Amino acid sequence: MKVLVLGAGDLGTEAGLRFAAAGHHVTAWRRRPEVLPASFGTRRVDLGDAGTELPAIDPATDIVVFTPAAPERSEEAYRRTYLDATHRVLDALERDGVDPQRFLLVSSTAVYGDAAGGWVDEDTPISPRTETAQILAVTEAAVRERATTPIILRLAGIYGPGRNHLVSQVRNGKARTPGETVWTNRIHRDDAAAAIVHLCTMDTAPAPLYLGVDHEPADLGEVQGFLASSLGVPRPEVGEAPVNRGGDRRLSNARLLASGFEFTFPTYREGYSSVLAGEGVRHP
Repeated sequence: MKVLVLGAGDLGTEAGLRFAAAGHHVTAWRRRPEVLPASFGTRRVDLGDAGTELPAIDPATDIVVFTPAAPERSEEAYRRTYLDATHRVLDALERDGVDPQRFLLVSSTAVYGDAAGGWVDEDTPISPRTETAQILAVTEAAVRERATTPIILRLAGIYGPGRNHLVSQVRNGKARTPGETVWTNRIHRDDAAAAIVHLCTMDTAPAPLYLGVDHEPADLGEVQGFLASSLGVPRPEVGEAPVNRGGDRRLSNARLLASGFEFTFPTYREGYSSVLAGEGVRHP
């Protein structure tokens, strides 16, 4: 099959490599195509630049994967990177008469509000609390309205090779453990990429929405304690801990598992053990 990966950064590149390894032809668009793998067909494209026309899309394209990543957490950046870019891509598909078998948008679980520590799944109503999360919700709606076979994959916090913020905080003693339970939800980069490929190539028709999250929501203090033990450093002291989250919730991956997907890193323990062992590489 022919796969078009849009916004091929770290996650999109990893997904593209996995598509290629499975025998599919991959074309990737990004602002710096020179850093992409040589096995990809590439185009230099800035999806956020409304002043330039998008290149022609191969009418034989079977799968379109959009993995946007805003350069900063601002309303303007999110609108340009997610909503405006999505409409430009959908316009280009219509312009060129391309009707892919599957169009997958990577979104975020930030669209959910607070659940008071309760469980959240695909049937939970969204309640975006920030302007950026609201833009994500509108972007999802645009894909559902305009794409023939839309798939929305809402990812929790991505970690993996080269994503060392929490590890560095624990290692250098700057991390602080909250005095109360703070639920965190995450997915390893490799599992997120594998889920993209799985949903786009599975034999049965995928559902229109999935949560991309591992098996085990975990208290932040528990994760910090695991990292401290693995690194051989003192456990972080209790104190004020800034937590970037849209609400207190535990996310379920039951629908993704029911689709037949299998995780390489089912919990943070396996995932961070791999990170600490230096396995994998973050794509530029």
